[in-house]
Amino acid sequence: MDAPTNETPSYEKAMERIQHKLALLPDSPGCYLMKNKEGTIIYVGKAKVLKNRVRSYFTGSHNGKTQLLVSEIRDFEYIVTGSNMEALILECNLIKEYHPRFNILLKDDKTFPYIKITNEPHPRLEVTRRVLKDKAKYFGPYPNAYAAQQTKKLLDRMYPLRKCNVMPKEVCLYYHIGQCLAPCVQEVAKETYETMIQEITSFLSGGHEEIKKELQRKMHEAAEELQFERAKELRDQIINIDALMEKQKITVNDAKDRDVFGYAVDKGWMCVQILYMRQGKMIERHASVFPFYGDAYGDFMSYVTQYYSDNPALPQEILLPEQPEDQDDPTAIDAPTALQEWLGVKTLVPQRGLKRQMTKMAEENARVSLDEKFRLIERDEERTSKAAENLGKAIGLESVSRIEAFDNSNIQGTNPVSAMVVFIDGKPAKKEYRKYKVKTVQGPDDYETMREVIRRRYERVLKENLPRPDLIVVDGGKGQISAATDVLENELGLFIPVCGLVKDAKHKTAQLMAFDPPEPVYLPRDSQEFYLLQRIQDEVHRFAISFHREQRAKSMVTSRLDAIPGIGEKRRKALLKHFGSLKKIKEASVEDFRPLSIGEKLAHEIINALRDEDPPEES
Repeated sequence: MDAPTNETPSYEKAMERIQHKLALLPDSPGCYLMKNKEGTIIYVGKAKVLKNRVRSYFTGSHNGKTQLLVSEIRDFEYIVTGSNMEALILECNLIKEYHPRFNILLKDDKTFPYIKITNEPHPRLEVTRRVLKDKAKYFGPYPNAYAAQQTKKLLDRMYPLRKCNVMPKEVCLYYHIGQCLAPCVQEVAKETYETMIQEITSFLSGGHEEIKKELQRKMHEAAEELQFERAKELRDQIINIDALMEKQKITVNDAKDRDVFGYAVDKGWMCVQILYMRQGKMIERHASVFPFYGDAYGDFMSYVTQYYSDNPALPQEILLPEQPEDQDDPTAIDAPTALQEWLGVKTLVPQRGLKRQMTKMAEENARVSLDEKFRLIERDEERTSKAAENLGKAIGLESVSRIEAFDNSNIQGTNPVSAMVVFIDGKPAKKEYRKYKVKTVQGPDDYETMREVIRRRYERVLKENLPRPDLIVVDGGKGQISAATDVLENELGLFIPVCGLVKDAKHKTAQLMAFDPPEPVYLPRDSQEFYLLQRIQDEVHRFAISFHREQRAKSMVTSRLDAIPGIGEKRRKALLKHFGSLKKIKEASVEDFRPLSIGEKLAHEIINALRDEDPPEES
């Protein structure tokens, strides 16, 4: 497909990336999400084979409407599903979630049928495609009307709720066959309805096994009392439940909110995939890829635990994959049970059935994501190096192999520090990162801090004959660039190019400044060069902030101990060395201080002072 002539250079970059991703598409069913240049989802589709369907958009000719869609595509994502039915339902959920411009948008929830318990004095069961705010109870969606009708038919036999839309004046056939309590001619206690609705709700929320057990109990009672006709009716209901559940493996017949986890590992990396199911429907997913260093299942459970420690929005149920036999550690805690006890949320490791299919789907998506990452990395090796080369060309340099970047951190004006990271051929060289405590600058003076740190770094480079960078990157604009250049050229006699990275209002990389005098350098936001600068700025900022927090924590400990009468520098160091932390000092008993030759009175003073004073909150 030829590119439109009025497109910007970003079109070619986007098409290049798309071609790389097309090569990685799986031979699996699923859904795909097409995005425009702003990253907005503009179309969601389903496919029996993702590889074939998605590729078809970028090959051959199309009609006018499809051509308009294709002309706006700049990226795509996809979600692997376990079957074509799952892809169909997922497509519906994604369309309702994102309202893509090129999809048909239904204004209400008509797509799939639901079972409804009406909110009336004499409630009824009905199948509907309209979900209204009428205080009724809705269960579904079901994959088709037949599945919903079969479920309602079974419930009608089991629970004698009203069947007529309009209350008749005399009893009907349903009363005579035991499927209606005839509220048209006699009073029905409210408690009777409440009990039936509670049982129906339990059944439709996945509690059919409990209902089955209750029916089995009643069947045995009826048989013992020689009520064989009643026992046969109950037996038939049990058989019908089993038959119905066998047909319903492909959908979730409840409206629960669930988080479904799966993970995959390869080459020392792990991908955790979370499928978010809300109201019984899968609406979103999230993948995290990171290196891991312990046993796979243990690190996976650590990730899950950390995820919920920072996540106040808990689902009703969490589904986790089974621990592989070769990773079974008899000394490890039962992490899923511990997680359930901690969160108070039902946490399951399903062994079979629909919930096991869900976790397998999450695991499959994790495997696909991880495999895609490795293959993209292989393709990106050359592109990353090329990005550094193109960055050099943009600012007039023949070669940019080694980049050293600086960032200052003095949040709240305390413990000013600076940090330097090193990127070689576009990749971080973490062994060469350096931290600096600012020594000569009082207060938050970013320019003077920059001068001090640049001076200290490159005096050492000269003294120890260390590798010199091809480019120095500072966090800031003209002022920071001028401060760094002045020290390099006028104090140290070094002529190393300096550029600055300016952030926008959201603290994101916005612009590159370079040359003398400094001026903006245009780089397309979707270019590999701009992406490299973003990575550099994010990494040096992260490194500086973590060092700053570390220093603040240390100074906080020091100041709190120094404030206690009778504690000098020598005794403070001895306390920290003996106990290891302020927390352990606070939790110690008076006897624990005796090895340090600290008497009972001073020990009480130390403990009381630390317990009475809460540590200041870090912003």
